[in-house]
Amino acid sequence: MQPRPDQDEFIALVNQHKAMLYKVCNMYCDTEFSKQDLFQEIVIQLWKAYPRFRGDSKFSTWLYRIALNTAISDLRKQKNHIRSMEPERLPTEIQDIQYNTEREEQLQALYKAINELTEVEKAIVMLYLEDKSYDEMEDILGINQNNLRVKMNRIKEKLRKLTKAVEHGVG
Repeated sequence: MQPRPDQDEFIALVNQHKAMLYKVCNMYCDTEFSKQDLFQEIVIQLWKAYPRFRGDSKFSTWLYRIALNTAISDLRKQKNHIRSMEPERLPTEIQDIQYNTEREEQLQALYKAINELTEVEKAIVMLYLEDKSYDEMEDILGINQNNLRVKMNRIKEKLRKLTKAVEHGVG
């Protein structure tokens, strides 16, 4: 039997990094309902994996890896049901984030353009926007730095075209 992970420590770490989780949810989901479902699924996967977190990498790197893998995996499965876990074993003290409405509208416009990207491109953009180094991106995504740099240049060009199309009412 594995030792029970420190629930208070887990809650504190997730609350500290919850903005990252919301960014992942916004990147991969269109509706508020699907964002909430994905957020819950990511927290469940983090909680399940937390006893195996050894600290070999930064917590944020580990969190991103699990969050992105969960988001991409859920997207591929396209299941419309919530996978459950024993409710009494899930931490419930994770607080909701409050959004600034005007900022949220700006972010939604950006997400609309980013939504046209592939799953991997979305992950790269999100990490780039988080000011992650190419070293960190390589650790999180498992893509070597040279490939990441090439992909990032192509993504930037693609986003330029997409945002110009949106500005001109094409998108």
